[in-house]
Amino acid sequence: MLRSVLATLLMVIALPGGASAEPLPLPAYGPELEGFAYPFPVERFLLTSQRQPLQMAYLDIRPGSPNGRTVVLLHGKNFCAATWESQIRALSAAGYRVIALDQIGFCKSSKPAAYQFTFRQLAENTHALMDKLGIERPILVGHSTGGMLAAHYALLYPKAVGQLVLVNPIGLEDWAAKGVPPTSVEQWYQRELKVSADAIRAYETATYYAGKWEARYEPWVTMLAGLNNGPGKEAVAWDSALLYDMIVTEPVVYRFPEIAVPTLLLIGQKDNTAIGKDLAPPEMRAGLGNYPELGKAAAKAIPGARLIEFPDLGHAPQMSDPEGFNTALIEGIAAP
Repeated sequence: MLRSVLATLLMVIALPGGASAEPLPLPAYGPELEGFAYPFPVERFLLTSQRQPLQMAYLDIRPGSPNGRTVVLLHGKNFCAATWESQIRALSAAGYRVIALDQIGFCKSSKPAAYQFTFRQLAENTHALMDKLGIERPILVGHSTGGMLAAHYALLYPKAVGQLVLVNPIGLEDWAAKGVPPTSVEQWYQRELKVSADAIRAYETATYYAGKWEARYEPWVTMLAGLNNGPGKEAVAWDSALLYDMIVTEPVVYRFPEIAVPTLLLIGQKDNTAIGKDLAPPEMRAGLGNYPELGKAAAKAIPGARLIEFPDLGHAPQMSDPEGFNTALIEGIAAP
């Protein structure tokens, strides 16, 4: 996984005799993640949105032996197109053309200073890229916030989606309705300015990886922390704040019964993600982010949905157990 950059991304180096050096200085990546290498060539989609020119980075990987189908991968809030590397390689080997995007406001894409982030807008941007690439009825795979986006996309463009795959999507519950207190954009912004590698690593260990940290996850911590440590950190933090506001104010759970495309849910059972959970009263936190219950409820609410559960995995099953996840994904999309 990104072997070419591992050496420069790891935060600690081993010294002779088993001693450890001090942590290396955190990289400072540009506002469009300049300086962080992706495992595939990055292409750019130029678009005009909300009266401003923007660019959306994406990966387009064509298989050696195409099966005529395309998979579109939609990343989560703290993820990028590059974090799908294992899935891209497995899907391509199975004959699928694979498109992986960095949404506006994320990773290697534009960070507009003034933008009304909505799931509809991100879906429209994604649909515009599909039109440009001539892709019709792809298999849409969305993880975390990308799962929430994928659900909105399927509701907006039901005839333009062949299959829908939701990987530990957020938005399976309405946090505000459950009592999570409102948070202003300014409050989100101040929180994002304090992002650190240690805080990212601790959160991801507890939530993404079910309490089990491995060194192979470190590049993704450095990717996020370096982006928030770079010369455009204020722009990155501001867009992140706007995106958090979008997530908590646009629940999609109530519209699950309207989804009219074949849907597969891939749910790590040790996930406990709930945006703003740390802001909720202590007595309320334990009831939030219960993915064993939320996954079953979503499968019941979405007509004809199929549910595959990963008992020992957390919020990022595609990264914790890529081999097992890839097998389940490819088998799951083989026959809608």
